[in-house]
Amino acid sequence: MENINSGDTAWLLMSAALVMLMTPALGFFYGGLVRRKNVLATIMHSFFILALISVQWVLWGYSLAFGPDHGGLIGGFDWLALKGVGQAPNADYAPTVPALAFMIFQMMFAVITPALITGAFAERKRFKAFVIFTLLWATLVYDPVAHWVWGTGGWLRMLGTLDFAGGTVVHITSGVSALVAALVLGKRYGYGRDALEPHDATMTVLGASLLWFGWFGFNAGSALTSGGLAANAFVVTNTAAAMGALTWMTVSWLHKGAPSVLGASAGAVAGLVAITPASGYVDASSSIVIGLGAGIFCYVGIQLTKRLRVDDALDVFGVHGIGGIWGALATGIFATVAVNSAAVDGAAFGNFSQLGVQAIAVLASVTYSAVMTLVILKVINVFVPLRVEENEEVLGLDASQHREAAYQV
Repeated sequence: MENINSGDTAWLLMSAALVMLMTPALGFFYGGLVRRKNVLATIMHSFFILALISVQWVLWGYSLAFGPDHGGLIGGFDWLALKGVGQAPNADYAPTVPALAFMIFQMMFAVITPALITGAFAERKRFKAFVIFTLLWATLVYDPVAHWVWGTGGWLRMLGTLDFAGGTVVHITSGVSALVAALVLGKRYGYGRDALEPHDATMTVLGASLLWFGWFGFNAGSALTSGGLAANAFVVTNTAAAMGALTWMTVSWLHKGAPSVLGASAGAVAGLVAITPASGYVDASSSIVIGLGAGIFCYVGIQLTKRLRVDDALDVFGVHGIGGIWGALATGIFATVAVNSAAVDGAAFGNFSQLGVQAIAVLASVTYSAVMTLVILKVINVFVPLRVEENEEVLGLDASQHREAAYQV
């Protein structure tokens, strides 16, 4: 294995572990935001997806996403059960690390993406329907879009789309799918009438803090080497998260008269979302602007969805959908070859065509994920009801779906 660089390999494996931590961290982030009777079921969404997609990715997901190209749309079944994916590097993706290291790093992205969606249908989705949905969505939405953007021969990659760590692949697909799921499942029982307040804000802040920590693996790990590009991604990731937290807290303070702790937490996540596609292409000053935009646009987006009475329970579309769209477009504005010589300059440096390329990627990922999610949900509902019965929802999903309680009184 003379081409393998031990430093790059160590960093990528460490990054994979950091990204793995993000999914249970998301469980805490979401778990604190739901009512006491639903916290175990909400955390279970993320924990279960970690197990389910880990197996799906090994069996066929990785092959569909990164396997040899078929028409720019999908990777096919050449690498089923990791056939041909071994300890030697794959020069097409990461020439200095074992192919298995690249595979396991990408697995953790595939794991957290459907987990993000679960916040939209929290407190009301039947567990059996959730399991089927997750498997179908990962296979029919995540894997193809990952191939479009990152796979060798993928049509958006060939078009020149810049998405360093998943703005389109992870955040737009999950955010838009979350909005569709919220609309299809309908409002929670008592929405607009009963208090549907978070039961444990401290758990949510813990989750947000762990997400921030894990995100260094998400973005800096996507450099696939342990050199300067990883350092740049690390710095801009932290900066955008900080600016997002400061901005959201300030905007909510002006809007509602108090500096919200949960708002600061959501703002940090919004900043992380927005910097994700840009982290390997922009400098620190641009990351401040991206974090600022995330704090404003995502906050306003959430206020709009609430005004429209869309019960996106944990504001997934507002944070990930809008944040992902802003981040993808901002990449087309602020990208610079001074940060990444393998990229191109964005509109701020005279190359306005890159913003058009980013807009095409946004439109394609929004449209495909919305349509496919709608189809998947409608088909599942024919065989398995998506929602629990009203009495089960009133009782709480912990008891009705899992016959367990998060807390013993």
